[in-house]
Amino acid sequence: MLPAIQSSISGVRAFGKKLDVHADNIANAETDGFKKSRTVLSNEETTGVRADIQKVDTPGPPNPDAIEDPTAEKERSNVDLVAEITETIPTTIGYKANLKTVQVEDEMLGSLLDAIG
Repeated sequence: MLPAIQSSISGVRAFGKKLDVHADNIANAETDGFKKSRTVLSNEETTGVRADIQKVDTPGPPNPDAIEDPTAEKERSNVDLVAEITETIPTTIGYKANLKTVQVEDEMLGSLLDAIG
């Protein structure tokens, strides 16, 4: 596989995984006791981009329902919806940029093969 396509495909996968983590965090923002996750992107010399998912164990705000109901979770989710939704913007842009690179590389290869053939 060509290095430009390989690098861009790894970027698409990494940013896709990051979008999945944001979606999971947003979906569980109102779930008491839920701990959000973060995706850390790192540069891999031979394969492009790697996405590592880490759990964020900071405590959420106290759950007022736990005072009346001892079976309820003692804290709410530690997800900040504003931060999660805001962080999806650059993640989406990174996903689209890598996808566009794959598309352009595919078009260039097609044109090159048409010219040769």
